Amino acid sequence: MQIYLCFPGGKHKALTMSYDDGKYQDRKLIEIFNKYGIKGTFHLNSDLLTNPERISKDEINSLYQGHEVSAHTCTHPTIARCPKEQIVQELYNDRVKLERIVGYPVRGLSYPNGSHNKQIRDILPSLGYEYARTVEETKDFGIPEDFFQWKATCHHNRDLMNLGEKFINLFKKQYLYLMYVWGHSYEFDNDDNWDLIENFCKMVGNRDDIWYATNIEIVDYLKSYELLRFSASMDFVINPMANSVWLSVDGQILEIKGGSRVVFTED
Repeated sequence: MQIYLCFPGGKHKALTMSYDDGKYQDRKLIEIFNKYGIKGTFHLNSDLLTNPERISKDEINSLYQGHEVSAHTCTHPTIARCPKEQIVQELYNDRVKLERIVGYPVRGLSYPNGSHNKQIRDILPSLGYEYARTVEETKDFGIPEDFFQWKATCHHNRDLMNLGEKFINLFKKQYLYLMYVWGHSYEFDNDDNWDLIENFCKMVGNRDDIWYATNIEIVDYLKSYELLRFSASMDFVINPMANSVWLSVDGQILEIKGGSRVVFTED
């Protein structure tokens, strides 16, 4: 018997977008994402929300509805150069302040200026974080082995359309593919290339074979898979979680619903 994890709905491809700093150009970017059914994660600095170039506290809930608000530290320091006390304050207080606005636990981070080290990565779980994105890029579509060193596929200014075309043409269902794009929405104004992200979203969006997810949705789903309880004989599986997990069992797509016991083979 051959059992593979699938993304929700039995899909084998997923797309997530990640944008930093929460500047007013997020409004136009989210309009494009929503048009093509694409989800994004937006990393905000809670102490900079009064800056006129930033999305205001009062607009956050409505603008980012259906997407994820994530942390980016309170004031955007290069944290690997900071004392550990400042690191803790920047990371912890950003969660506290953003959660008071959005009303749900903020569990993700993008490292400001890409700055991180082992000390920072080691303290993140104790501060309630479950993933953190770097500014490094892989140019491929693999699942990260370490979610606290989560590398994107690419920045949107680096080979986006070619990678997107390669991604939508992937067909081997024995693999899981994840395309992860990052950047800053204000760069589209600076570079006068809003057509780039519009064309990319048009190409990859609203497709039946892609799961469109936020960063934390991907983390939560993969953790749910790890919590499935398979029998040693691989005859059945129990899902102790509330949400469903999809499996391919000898080519058949099965939804393992939360709280269910699913038998693969009958005596």
